Amino acid sequence: MLNDLFSLGNRKFTSRLMTGSGKYYMDAIIPKVIDASECEILTVALRRVDFDLPGQNILSHVPEHIQLLPNTSGARSADEAIHLARLSRSMGCGNWIKIEVIRDSKYLLPDNYETLKASEFLVKEDFVVLPYITPDLSTARALESCGAAAVMPLGSPIGSNKGLQTRDMIQILISEIEIPVIVDAGIGKPSDACVAMEMGASACLINTAIATASDPVTMARAFSRAIKAGREAFLAGMGPKSNFARPSSPLTGFLHENRL
Repeated sequence: MLNDLFSLGNRKFTSRLMTGSGKYYMDAIIPKVIDASECEILTVALRRVDFDLPGQNILSHVPEHIQLLPNTSGARSADEAIHLARLSRSMGCGNWIKIEVIRDSKYLLPDNYETLKASEFLVKEDFVVLPYITPDLSTARALESCGAAAVMPLGSPIGSNKGLQTRDMIQILISEIEIPVIVDAGIGKPSDACVAMEMGASACLINTAIATASDPVTMARAFSRAIKAGREAFLAGMGPKSNFARPSSPLTGFLHENRL
């Protein structure tokens, strides 16, 4: 596992667990969560970054070695997402951007059409683009063709903790596209993340399940272990399923058959 590096954008990472920075009861706990999770990529909503108030700036709690992944949360169109991405880069947050375009205020489902438009534009401006999408093969292929660094399909509605409700669709993306598939949104417990990794996902992004746990730090550690276990199982190659029983020991050659 030491050589199983995760390549994303122009960097390589040892951890395949990405975490978010929202919903914690206090921002000061974020460094402890990062340490327990061993994550190296942290997403943050741009509206929470205020350089005019250093003491209240969430970035003051992010360790220097972490790859920051600003997101365009709150954007309702491609134009708004593009504006937020440019603003992020001008504020010194780098050229990585997670595209979130959501017009549906009830279920908070991504607008794949507007997401694709924003992604195509920002790739041309040399952003490392990670688009959050409802899992759809045509959209994923178009994002791959335009140069997106990865696709981030939802497992279930954001913040729901309902797990992999879109499992079959995510499996299609994993099977059919070459860029990383990072399962994002809805994962509620470590076993959900383990299953996603067993399927062949490249990574998982977890926020709500960690942030809303009674003990976020311990939960972050549990997710780290689950991600590693799922990845190792995928690399090991799991045995085939069967509709019939297959004994692990032979059903012939019993002792009584060998008696004289």
